[in-house]
Amino acid sequence: MVTENDLNKLRSLQEIIYEKIGLEKNILELPKLLGTQEELLNRLKKTFIEKNSDYEKIKSEEVDLKNRLFEAESSREKSEKNMDVVSTQREYEALDKEIKDASEKEQQYRKELQQKERFLADLDEQIKQQASLIEHQEKDLEDRRKKIETEISDKQKQIDNLRRKESKLTENLDTEVVFKFERIIKNKMGIGIVAIKGNVCMGCHMILPVQFANEVHIGEEFVFCPYCSRILYYEESADGDEDYFNTEDTGSLSDLDDIEDEEDEEEDEEETVNIDSED
Repeated sequence: MVTENDLNKLRSLQEIIYEKIGLEKNILELPKLLGTQEELLNRLKKTFIEKNSDYEKIKSEEVDLKNRLFEAESSREKSEKNMDVVSTQREYEALDKEIKDASEKEQQYRKELQQKERFLADLDEQIKQQASLIEHQEKDLEDRRKKIETEISDKQKQIDNLRRKESKLTENLDTEVVFKFERIIKNKMGIGIVAIKGNVCMGCHMILPVQFANEVHIGEEFVFCPYCSRILYYEESADGDEDYFNTEDTGSLSDLDDIEDEEDEEEDEEETVNIDSED
């Protein structure tokens, strides 16, 4: 027999389960808050690596330019010294051309070298700024992670406390009923037990067969609504039972099966008509 105490237990259990479900959902959602920040940090690190790679490449090009500049300078200086010992016009012209070519290369290499040095200086500054930003982001991420871990730990303690309360309330309740009840609460926005007024479920507002409503009224066992699956309990009418039950639009529990049978028959008839039409 379902007693008022049993119903009160279910009402209390409903609140506990709903709160527990909310906390469990929060525990799953909290780590996702770090996702955006972790993604940003990973992009920063990727860009940092790429900039360092660019820096090393340009630095290598700078060294190569310095070597070329040194060679051009050495070639020019050697040709200038040889000018003192030329004896023919042809030798003079050849050395003069070597000096001009070497000078042009010097100017070109110096110009390119200055560009590389400026670019390296800018890139070095960007790398330093990005390294500082990465360090700041890592610290902030670690702080948030610790904060979330603490929050999860606190919520887990709340869940453990709720489970202890839940365990006490369900000691004398059927385990299958409790299992179904918890699933209903998850699927029905926290409402797993509702009144039946007359023969109308106050959860889904569907009119139930009078025979079914009587079973709820008698209260020999927990009864689940055939439409919304919630546990039903009888609520006394202010106008009395006779006026409270709506018997015009309802039948018995067997009517639910009859409706399904009629629908099956209609489908069979439709299939037969379709086959005849095709023939």
